[in-house]
Amino acid sequence: MHFDISHLLEQWDYQPGQVVVRKFTGKDGVDKIQLRVDLGILQMNAEGRPDGKRPLGHASIYDYYQAKLFRHLTANTADQFRLKLEDCAKIQFEAFQYHNRYNCLLQLKDFKRVVHDTTRNLKVIEFVQKHADNEDLAWTLQQIKPQLILVRTRAMAGACLEVSDHGAAVRLIEEGLVQLREFYRDHPRSEGGEHCGEFQSLRGWLDELSAQRPISERERLERALNEAISNEEYEKAAQMRDALRNLKTTE
Repeated sequence: MHFDISHLLEQWDYQPGQVVVRKFTGKDGVDKIQLRVDLGILQMNAEGRPDGKRPLGHASIYDYYQAKLFRHLTANTADQFRLKLEDCAKIQFEAFQYHNRYNCLLQLKDFKRVVHDTTRNLKVIEFVQKHADNEDLAWTLQQIKPQLILVRTRAMAGACLEVSDHGAAVRLIEEGLVQLREFYRDHPRSEGGEHCGEFQSLRGWLDELSAQRPISERERLERALNEAISNEEYEKAAQMRDALRNLKTTE
């Protein structure tokens, strides 16, 4: 067995400051993702747990703890279900695997899988927040939520733009900005707010899309009317008024 991967690294350059990623089908028939980093290549499965493992016989460690919670609740015990330091560490380690993968998937514009993974991690964050033994244990995982919101919003809005649904994309970005505001409002220990990179990224994208927004037929006619009046083209202005009246009757 040859362990040297120098030939792979030589064929695929690392680019500082960029997410250099590719997707392919492995010998096992499973879609794989490779991420080029400065010291080599990281590989993960495109679906399921990124490392392909089944911890404790479950699809993920999160699934294991969900099953553990269910057993606890059905046992009718008076004890409260709590996640200890070791439990939170295991869940967090796995969550970061998904975090790395959905950042790669976003670069590949695999929006459906991005939404799946980010939605999954949102549930994980809520699970740990609810059951962690103390707030500090939950906070370690909460800190990835702003970037999660950014990536999830970009994926959902990106999917809308692929089918030319410009309005839906704008609405989703606005919702993402609201979610970021709520996060910083509810977590004052986290510095950032509207000055954070995630907020600025979405705000800039929203401004860009708003400037590119296709105008409606009504807006086109109103602009033409105002332009005709400004140029004292009264016959043309009358035609624009008639067109606007006709448009109102069909709306």
